[in-house]
Amino acid sequence: MFLILYYDVNEKRCPKMLKTCRKYLKWVQNSVFEGELTKAKVEYLKKDIEKIIKEEDEDSVVIYQFRTLNYSKRDVVGYDKKNDSQFL
Repeated sequence: MFLILYYDVNEKRCPKMLKTCRKYLKWVQNSVFEGELTKAKVEYLKKDIEKIIKEEDEDSVVIYQFRTLNYSKRDVVGYDKKNDSQFL
């Protein structure tokens, strides 16, 4: 399934969230990630996130899940950070 994830966490936890999300998804903008994951990987991602966030500090993570992208379109106005990656 295709996911779009964004988070708003205390700045002390931002580096850890960034690292965790990059393990599973492609970084597209500050605190925003997207990519294809299996159902099992989605559950692993959620468990990793739960270890980082603190609800009492009003940390939040929103994950949109799409079964198909048949009727979707992705438009970027300006620089597309998703395409800024280097492959060896």
